[in-house]
Amino acid sequence: MTIKSNEEALFLKIMEEEIVPAEGCTEPIAIAYAAALATKYLNNTVEKITVNVSGNILKNAMSVVVPNSGGKVGIKVAAAMGALYGNAEADLMVISDITSQNMENVNLFLDKNNVEIKVVENAMALYILMEVEGNDQKASVEIKHTHTNVTKVIKNEEVIIDQPCNDSDFNSTLTDRSILSVEKIFHYANTISIEKITPIFKKVVTYNQRIAQEGLNQKYGVNIGAAIQKNIDRGMYGDDQRNRSASFTAAGSDARMGGSAMPVMTTSGSGNQGMTASLPIIKYCLDQNLPEEKMYRALFMSHLTTVHVKTNVGRLSAYCGAMTASAAVSGTLVFLEGGTVEAIQNAITNTLGNVSGVICDGAKASCATKIASGIYSAFDGAMLAQMGSVLSSDDGIIGDGVEDTIQNVGTLAQEGMKSTDKTILEIMTKE
Repeated sequence: MTIKSNEEALFLKIMEEEIVPAEGCTEPIAIAYAAALATKYLNNTVEKITVNVSGNILKNAMSVVVPNSGGKVGIKVAAAMGALYGNAEADLMVISDITSQNMENVNLFLDKNNVEIKVVENAMALYILMEVEGNDQKASVEIKHTHTNVTKVIKNEEVIIDQPCNDSDFNSTLTDRSILSVEKIFHYANTISIEKITPIFKKVVTYNQRIAQEGLNQKYGVNIGAAIQKNIDRGMYGDDQRNRSASFTAAGSDARMGGSAMPVMTTSGSGNQGMTASLPIIKYCLDQNLPEEKMYRALFMSHLTTVHVKTNVGRLSAYCGAMTASAAVSGTLVFLEGGTVEAIQNAITNTLGNVSGVICDGAKASCATKIASGIYSAFDGAMLAQMGSVLSSDDGIIGDGVEDTIQNVGTLAQEGMKSTDKTILEIMTKE
């Protein structure tokens, strides 16, 4: 394997781009961010909001509880909260300071039916065009590909920001991901100076562990995380690492999808992916009394592998993004056990061969149940790899090695599941 001198800096830049804090599901929060930014250009006066979104944004924002909303769901709520009280300077923490008193005015605004939603037909999975009107003025904010990538701002027909990007390439606004491979991620996970990654993964541990504990202690959604733990305590499930990790990780998603205002550290634009990539690894390291440095290196391995697989899948699609993180977790479990790079690659292959059929039908309570299934699969994939077993290229979408398999998964998600994505949206929006 050839390592170029500038690669470590690129790896760190990718890590910093992809692992960021957010409060709430990133799709409604991106809508709130766009609304807050558009309203800022109208001097915070808003009378009407038109939310133009791609089908995938609609799918992921229509059913999830918006934090600080008093349990309300959907796009209109997020847009109104962002427009009336959002802080555009806070990016994906845009509505973190909204109070119950603020929500009284938001609800009055919503009662006037001043928010309209339109679905935009274009080739982009992640697209938002927010139009806000007030005092006979109008401002619009356009976002493409990533949740805070503002490509155009117009006020009263005057173009204030115009930063075009390649509409057909969802990675065009980011650092080149082509340098990523499982082998290189493994190399840097072992060799990178720990001081360079400690600050960001200390945040990951703090934020994501806290919301997982919240999901275990409080009632959110279907509470699958707490239910698994309850059955461990009752002796119905074994008190083993696999069950404990699934419970802990799913609990974080329970809380987040259920409207918890606690922030999480996201990965590849998703809090669920960020929690899936981190919480089973954190739980494993804490239970096994492993040193912090080992945990941070494992989190580097898990997060960067998630980014690598997700880069091929796309930011939003009919492919459940948490399964990309589950595959990364599988390889990282082998990493923590001192496995070879070949065994790590085999674990990732095994997991992708198992759960690549799991669909994304929007952000909602059942995401936590899918995450639990993904974690169980991650442990199974790691176990098989450590026993020397790996799915072969004769097995469905499995390629000649892990990198070919990751490419095949990308083709499945971007091409093969286009019609699936359309059908899911039709089912979700039918009267």
